[in-house]
Amino acid sequence: MKLQLPKITRTTLALYAGASGDHNPMHIDLDVARSAGMDDVFAHGMLSMAYLGRLLTANVPQERIRSYSVRFTSITPLYAEPTATALVTKVEDGLTHLDLTMELADGTVTLKGSAVIEGELAA
Repeated sequence: MKLQLPKITRTTLALYAGASGDHNPMHIDLDVARSAGMDDVFAHGMLSMAYLGRLLTANVPQERIRSYSVRFTSITPLYAEPTATALVTKVEDGLTHLDLTMELADGTVTLKGSAVIEGELAA
């Protein structure tokens, strides 16, 4: 399963901050990001996790998701167009195990994770 995401813009970050209540200035204030040594603001890690969740729920009813976890491995810079991917690693005892990744066009992996769903994925 793959999901190509739209370009991450300042508007994306502002809308996510408003919806989530996460107004960390590193993600929305250029001056704060630069004072911390960054070139620009960057996406909230939880925004990327939400996009991976969208990939899952677009393919599996939410009530079949038994576990979902991620580890943040790199930032998602402004204007990136990440791709969310889920690969089946095992089907056992009525459960499907998935490896999850969020990857940028240059090959940088920004999230690695896993999910377990009840039943199998539809072909």
